[in-house]
Amino acid sequence: MERTLIPAGSKWEPIIGYSRAVKIGNEVHVSGTAPSGPDGKVVGPGDPYAQTKRCLEIIEGALAKAGASMKDVYRTRMFLTDVSQWEAVGRAHGEYFGEVRPATTIVEVSKLIDPEMLVEIEADAYIG
Repeated sequence: MERTLIPAGSKWEPIIGYSRAVKIGNEVHVSGTAPSGPDGKVVGPGDPYAQTKRCLEIIEGALAKAGASMKDVYRTRMFLTDVSQWEAVGRAHGEYFGEVRPATTIVEVSKLIDPEMLVEIEADAYIG
């Protein structure tokens, strides 16, 4: 099957060796997505809801580049630095996936790459 890399345009992609997403056949796998703005700065410092919305906006854009949409997502994984903030994160997630209802995991992690980041999200989609 053909493998298509979906870049984000980040300066880190060639250094770390990753793509925003990879499409293989009808499957699209979106890398852990942090709440970064176009300027590279964290969007919504201290606001888990705003950060989750930003992560999902980035994921939605990557999926579109791969020919998929949020309706094609069957799995998400959310990594939170403070799991007590799950309701704000879940509310934003529900705004995107309330009807799609993918299999979802929420995990608390000790920290993310930038101390201002409160959440990072991965997504898997199948274009059917």
